[in-house]
Amino acid sequence: MATPHIDAEPGDFAPAVLMPGDPRRAQRIAEQLLDRPRLVTDVRGMLGFTGQVDGRPLSVMGSGMGQPSISIYATELFRVFGVERIIRVGTCGGIADGVEVGSTVVALGAHTDSAMNQQRIPGINFSAVASFGLARAAVEAAGPGDRVHVGTVVSRDHFYFTPAGQSEALAAYGVLGVEMETAALYAVAAEFHREALTVLTVSDHLFDHSSDMTAQERETTFQTSLRLAVAAALS
Repeated sequence: MATPHIDAEPGDFAPAVLMPGDPRRAQRIAEQLLDRPRLVTDVRGMLGFTGQVDGRPLSVMGSGMGQPSISIYATELFRVFGVERIIRVGTCGGIADGVEVGSTVVALGAHTDSAMNQQRIPGINFSAVASFGLARAAVEAAGPGDRVHVGTVVSRDHFYFTPAGQSEALAAYGVLGVEMETAALYAVAAEFHREALTVLTVSDHLFDHSSDMTAQERETTFQTSLRLAVAAALS
């Protein structure tokens, strides 16, 4: 049964979906990771694929940029297509000291400047948190040489606009990185009593741009994050 944003049938998606923002990255991951990947949706160019990893079903689909976009796709996947868990695989800007470019962030929770979650339960500041089992599986999959940070991120609505002093305050509170989707994803998962996790590659640092990744590196340097995300998806 197709939805307004996903042209697929029941059973086309696996119980677990890896969700990068960029549909081209979704295609790249599917071709690299899945056995016999097949395209299951391409509405508005938002590509989704399903295949197998070690004989187990797994899907990969883009989410687009920002909290409204990922909320649309996550809602339809959970509500209509029987998806049980979504693992966002993306990039973030480092905030806290010691969060190196190229390292991996497992997001236990997400602060946000968005009003989206405030509308869910009037009078309550909703806590957007990861599913513990998925987070544990991702962290346990890390090897001795992996640089993995575990903690909170901030999901911003604006990419270019940041109030003066806000990033410094977030750093002082130990927030690991900034991105644009996780808080909404975790809230949608809570709404449907499903599971969600975000695993991110640090592509740049807000306070030290000496080692920022190039655009090409942002698209190709995510192997550790992908491995941890797959471990969570199949746990």
